[in-house]
Amino acid sequence: MADPNDTRDTGPRAGSPLWAYLATVITIGFSTLVLAQWWISPSEMADLAHSPLFWMLAVLVVLGDLRPVLLSSSVTVGGTYPSAMFTFAALLHYGLPVAVLMQAVGMIVNSAVTRKAWHRVMFNIAQTTLACSAAGVVLALIRGGPAPDASWVPRGPDLLAIGLAGVAYFVVRGLLVSGAVALHERRSISRVIRTTIGHQSLVYAGLLGMSPLVVVVMNHSPALVPLFIAPLAAVYITATMSLRRDHQATHDVLTGLPNRKMLVFSTQEALAEARTGERVGLLLLDLDRFKEVNDTLGHPVGDRLLQIVAHRLTHSVRPGDVVARLGGDEFAVLLPSVRDDGAAREVAARLRVALTQPVRLEGMAFDLDASVGIALHPDHAPDFELLMQRADVAMYLAKEGRTGVEIYVADKDRNSPERLNLIGDLRRAIDRSELRLHYQPKFDLASGQVRGVEALLRWRHPERGMISPGEFVPMAEQSYLMRHLTQYVIDAALEQTAHWWHTGLHEQVSVNISARDLLDSALPDRLEAGLAQYRLPPKAIQLEVTERILMTDQAYTADAVRALTSLGVPLALDDFGTGYSSLVRLQRLPVSEVKIDSSFVRRIGESKDDERIVRSIVDLVRSLGLRSVAEGVESADVATRLTRMGCDLAQGWLFAEPMSAADATAWLRKHRAPATPGFYLLSSAEVLDSQRA
Repeated sequence: MADPNDTRDTGPRAGSPLWAYLATVITIGFSTLVLAQWWISPSEMADLAHSPLFWMLAVLVVLGDLRPVLLSSSVTVGGTYPSAMFTFAALLHYGLPVAVLMQAVGMIVNSAVTRKAWHRVMFNIAQTTLACSAAGVVLALIRGGPAPDASWVPRGPDLLAIGLAGVAYFVVRGLLVSGAVALHERRSISRVIRTTIGHQSLVYAGLLGMSPLVVVVMNHSPALVPLFIAPLAAVYITATMSLRRDHQATHDVLTGLPNRKMLVFSTQEALAEARTGERVGLLLLDLDRFKEVNDTLGHPVGDRLLQIVAHRLTHSVRPGDVVARLGGDEFAVLLPSVRDDGAAREVAARLRVALTQPVRLEGMAFDLDASVGIALHPDHAPDFELLMQRADVAMYLAKEGRTGVEIYVADKDRNSPERLNLIGDLRRAIDRSELRLHYQPKFDLASGQVRGVEALLRWRHPERGMISPGEFVPMAEQSYLMRHLTQYVIDAALEQTAHWWHTGLHEQVSVNISARDLLDSALPDRLEAGLAQYRLPPKAIQLEVTERILMTDQAYTADAVRALTSLGVPLALDDFGTGYSSLVRLQRLPVSEVKIDSSFVRRIGESKDDERIVRSIVDLVRSLGLRSVAEGVESADVATRLTRMGCDLAQGWLFAEPMSAADATAWLRKHRAPATPGFYLLSSAEVLDSQRA
């Protein structure tokens, strides 16, 4: 497996279009360089070696190649080197052989200092040689080329020749570099030229425009040539400050990655340039368990971890892809060109592999992972905002299902037009009191007596018929409607409970609420007011919350939880066994009852593993002094096994199906007398007959 921290530039893959392009340019360029040296004799070189002016110009070329003038944040394009001014001056004064030799030496020194990859150095030497050759040809055609033994000093009438030679130099160099960038980043060459030509042309015009002045000064007063460094320094400092301001506005301070603003620009650019049959991909990544590291070891360690993540992501994507940080532990990856959803999945998988490599910080090893959501243009969205929204939906599904990577699917989008219409229908159903509560009794397995009922929400849509709570409740949880829905359910449950309690049926009613509701500071006040309104004791109502609440530390410090405990309203933990709870976390939450998820209960007669899980939960709950409730009991065999395990209560179709308020009232009045031991051994037909009676 490749090391995700290995940042060495190993060059293009052999046989790829970029490899063929670089090989062609390098071959032609070096052939031209060697051929140019044949035009200069050893005696001419010896004379140059004794010329202080030659060495002064050579030193300026080498120094000018050490630091570029940066006008673009593109790493591939890099910047414009001031050496171009002195190389062009050497071309005008001494001719092509000397100019390309000086430039080659300068680039070799640059590579030794900056440790550039060999293929980059060779390509730069080749493309500069070809650019100088084009300029040299223009000069030769117009006025004859200079030579070491017949150096040339430009004059006023030579401006046209110098200008055309400069244009030839810039055009050839720009086209060669843009071609390499286009192949490297898999973009069209026209797009690369449009994004770079403006800034580059201004800089080259300034540098090449001063080259004739360098020659004139060299000819009349060589000691003044170093003064050209001053305007170059001014240009360099100004460009650097401008680029820094631009970088700060478009990049994240902590990681140095592009921020949302830059991501929007890059995505819009990619969408505008997308070819027919091409797709643009947007990946959203959210780190798993990052908050635990941040809270445990502090923000400095968390920041360092984010920097490592940024480094790994940057060096795991393809050339031309854009990695951005959106804030917190959320990152985005733009794929300007991707074949299909399978290729996008491959990129996402590679990113997750890079992130899962252990990280050592503060003497500790961390295992990271990420949930990735993928959306593609034009398959899923026409513009950036919708692409981002749908990648976010896919990421949420990946996190919720713990699948790691998900591609956007319209049917699962809670924000799809159909679901948005359903949210509107749900809001109207709440306002018009169209939702109903059904009630399912809970039985004491030892005595056979009823020990309360659970309120279950039902919605009969006027057009779609019965809609499962599993469809509309999660939708409400992700919208503004959850608080209204919870209040509706609690009010309806309190009203029915009051009717039962004031007519002699003292049954506790359990109501399901979401984790968000449990953290709502207004919930205890609403409950207290409702209990007072209906003259009910706090124990008449019980709140059930899913096991997922144990995964957030907020549950143990929330004012609402403490207020509910003080009020005396009991809490129950629903769907236990489906999460990753620990004994310590379970102890810290003030619950009185734990409900074992039906997915385990139903299979205890068929699966030894599920039977062991249920037995372990029952033993755990008993050791904590809590009451255990088995959900989804549908057979006498399961009930018998649960009784032998010591499970306290059970509910399911074996005993009673969820009933309307009127049917539940009649059923409770009929079953007030204690059941005989072994009542759960009745056949299913007998149970259903007793319910119809």
